[in-house]
Amino acid sequence: MTPFSATVEGLATDVRLPDGDGPFPTVLIRTPYDRLRHRPEARGWTRRGFAAVVQDVRGRFASPGEWRPYENEAADGAATAHWVRGQPWSDGRLVAAGASYAAHCALVLALEASAEARPDAVIAAVPALGAAETAREPSGVERLLARAGWWAAHGDRRDSDDSALDKALAADPALLTHLPVTALPARLGRSLPSWAGLWYHRERGRLVSRAESARTPLLAVGGHHDHFAEDTVGLWRAWGGPSARLLLGPWRHGLVTAPGPGAGPAHRVNLGELYVRWARRALTGELAPGHHGALALGGGDLWLPAGTEGEPRTRRPRLLHGSAFTADPGRPVRSDDLTVPTGGPPDRCLLVTPPLPRPLDLVGPVRVRLRATAHTPSADWAARLVALTSEGIAERLLVGVVRREEPAGREAEFTIELGRLARRIRAGTRLRLEIAGHHFPAHARNPHTGSDPVTAHRLLASRREVDPESVALTLPVLPSRPTPTEPAKEILR
Repeated sequence: MTPFSATVEGLATDVRLPDGDGPFPTVLIRTPYDRLRHRPEARGWTRRGFAAVVQDVRGRFASPGEWRPYENEAADGAATAHWVRGQPWSDGRLVAAGASYAAHCALVLALEASAEARPDAVIAAVPALGAAETAREPSGVERLLARAGWWAAHGDRRDSDDSALDKALAADPALLTHLPVTALPARLGRSLPSWAGLWYHRERGRLVSRAESARTPLLAVGGHHDHFAEDTVGLWRAWGGPSARLLLGPWRHGLVTAPGPGAGPAHRVNLGELYVRWARRALTGELAPGHHGALALGGGDLWLPAGTEGEPRTRRPRLLHGSAFTADPGRPVRSDDLTVPTGGPPDRCLLVTPPLPRPLDLVGPVRVRLRATAHTPSADWAARLVALTSEGIAERLLVGVVRREEPAGREAEFTIELGRLARRIRAGTRLRLEIAGHHFPAHARNPHTGSDPVTAHRLLASRREVDPESVALTLPVLPSRPTPTEPAKEILR
């Protein structure tokens, strides 16, 4: 059938129906990234018997109104769901689907709308759960580069320019070093009134806490190399609906179109086909209850059942240099450079393990425990884990950042959570652990003055000491060779 357009509560909406008389189940996608980009996806759903409804959210592209990220989606989604269910081509069954911000739209519809508007199933890929979750790490440290890129591309504008930040950085490579961070819009040369307000959002976990009372099946899809991997897993674990499925691959935010380190042929999954098959089973009640799924073992070219986790084992890496170093926000350790300077005073504490005598399968959370001292009242501590192969190649595995505020010069013992790893590490590999005061530009620089990093005008160097004997790296090691599984088997059972 020829697709047609409609306005729902004034919002631009495209509808595509399958061939045949209907009525049909419907997939609803609400997006700030231009509904026209979803035409191939909509055609894929209709070829498989689903009506596809794609809508520009309020204030974006063809939808009128003011663009206020994360503010209007529950109400606008509910109005659209009511409209869909009232159409003669709808059989009343509704799947809310989306990736990134569109996954947020799907989730708030499932978790905050009334029973009449609530979808029957939810597909949430790389979910951007809220402003606070996207802007900051769980520890509170600001994600500067990712948010600057998103706001430059999409913030306070009706359309998008995905290359806006790249173009600005090409013109001014020091763009993100200028202070204060809140003045970034002036340096970009356009109005971004919501940029400064973004950093006032600190409440995390609202949707995850609501997920406990969910009443619909969930398919959560994420990437090990995605900013929101922890949020994806947390959502799946908390989901209280009749069934929850997790697919976590060795991908970046673009999922299968953006494979990351460790991706192999077995990790090339046809997500569209899997989504359709899962949606059919979800709508007919054929999914087994409980939490199941699959996670990829990077470097191993196989999949493991979701929930697989290694045994925590502690290693004591050997100090190379930098037990005392200076964290200078004027010359921060770069997040985009794995090179370690060899001359001059150290800017990080550097430790390394001996070469691994045999391959290790690491699946689960990684953390570092240490005793250290900062000679400023506020200090960030960034721990970066890097694999050094026997061929001399350095590959970043994980990064964790925490912010500590305590009296200057007082030694403290604390833990840095580096996130979750699912990776086979080859024999002969050494693990390098870097402990630094910054991880810039991925994260905003702590000015060490006690001022808010996004409003600070002045930077201060911070002298640091790390007790190398205290540094304990905890790795989740699978005790034996894992039994592989098939993603479709785990997602569809």
